[in-house]
Amino acid sequence: GRILQGKHKPYYTPNLDTGDFIVVVNADKVKVTGNKVKDKIYFRHSGYTGGQTETSYEEMMAKKPTFPIENAVKGMLPKTKMGRKMIKKLFVYADSNHPHAAQKPENLEL
Repeated sequence: GRILQGKHKPYYTPNLDTGDFIVVVNADKVKVTGNKVKDKIYFRHSGYTGGQTETSYEEMMAKKPTFPIENAVKGMLPKTKMGRKMIKKLFVYADSNHPHAAQKPENLEL
């Protein structure tokens, strides 16, 4: 979240998007602690009566392994127009292949 928002830069300004683009690779290799694999549940609602659907972390990793990271980072960003702009600078890939070689991405140690 900090890097997408630009908070690591000396010229960070809250009302300007000064953040960097981020490419996350190998999202399918993410490990979670405890019983989260079975117990963590993602909810969504269609808007209709009884339209709540739940998906466990395990199912989500099988269906769309990039979702848990995208969802977690989105939750760390501001819920504003600028926050919605910032999430577009995050690229998550399940394996190590990505189409951003031409942008010469640098490794980011966390």
